[in-house]
Amino acid sequence: MDFKIYGTSKDSNARAGEITTDHGKIPTPIFMPVGTVGSVKGVHMRELREDIDAKIILGNTYHLYLRPGLEILKQAGGLHKFNSWDRPILTDSGGFQVFSLSSNRKLKEEGAYFRSHIDGSKHLFTPEGVIDIERIIGADIMMALDECPPGTSDYAYARKSLDLTHRWLMRGWKRYKETDGLYGYSQAYFPIVQGCTYPDLRRESAKFIADLGADGNAIGGLAVGEPTEKMYEMIEVVNEILPSEKPRYLMGVGTPANILEAIDRGVDMMDCVMPTRNGRNGMLFTSEGIMNMRNKKWADDFTELDPNGTAWVDHEYSKAYLRHLFVSQELLAMQIASVHNLAFYLELVKNARKHIMDGDFASWKKDMVERVTRRL
Repeated sequence: MDFKIYGTSKDSNARAGEITTDHGKIPTPIFMPVGTVGSVKGVHMRELREDIDAKIILGNTYHLYLRPGLEILKQAGGLHKFNSWDRPILTDSGGFQVFSLSSNRKLKEEGAYFRSHIDGSKHLFTPEGVIDIERIIGADIMMALDECPPGTSDYAYARKSLDLTHRWLMRGWKRYKETDGLYGYSQAYFPIVQGCTYPDLRRESAKFIADLGADGNAIGGLAVGEPTEKMYEMIEVVNEILPSEKPRYLMGVGTPANILEAIDRGVDMMDCVMPTRNGRNGMLFTSEGIMNMRNKKWADDFTELDPNGTAWVDHEYSKAYLRHLFVSQELLAMQIASVHNLAFYLELVKNARKHIMDGDFASWKKDMVERVTRRL
């Protein structure tokens, strides 16, 4: 994997670059649609490629490990061939899903024991085992197994959790270095900065991870219950230490405003289920603000969904029609909203990149944050 920076903001830490993988190039900053079980919910691969122009999507190690299972994925030749996606894929380590099971998991030095949410069967994720799983899935970028503590964790727990994450990281790094990809292309490995909301722990973790010299680095454990301003503070603390010549990935964030603020602070990659999950529940993010498509006010509004939108659905369907579909509980409503929201997110980071290169990112961002947080 290769990363080049082509432009930086004059009045912020934002930067525009490009990641090169064996499955294609990824312009940064970039938003990555979440394809938990090998699919981005309600969206065809053709739409992701042609209408939304997603450069990279995510797969979830925990879910893919349970279904369809490693044997099927290996027989298929990896996730790219299984789901017919020929562009880059990133897989998380499954750690967040395991740790969110709470009562159904136990953390030990050897790894995370958990019960499947599907059938209750017992499983163990170790740092080494997760590397082996991600090799079989075949993602271009693999994530390290870590513990993601709640944002409200006390210092003692955050300290203990961070130490475990670092020990797991070194075991996973060793397995990564000892193994090769199974399908004839290279796979990068990103460690994850943890440390909850404690600046000293975050700095320690960022230094530990920067010294590893991986192809890229991730910031985890944010947007998990802590105040938004605290999240921004932790991003700033971490990015002062993480190497600027490597891509920085903020995991699981967030709203359009969160994304713009993260880019402003030097983040290159982001992902979140919000565009599709909120879309399926009737929330549209637009260039003029946020719309709840179930509201009565849209019942006789026959204007386009978003006149400035880039997806075909923005101009083919009216607000009144989409509201009708949601009220009627039609599946098409969820598909239209998902396509629109993903296209909006991708256009947002594309425009951010343009304004970084043009030198007016800070003023553009200020205006856009006001727009994208407005309730219509």
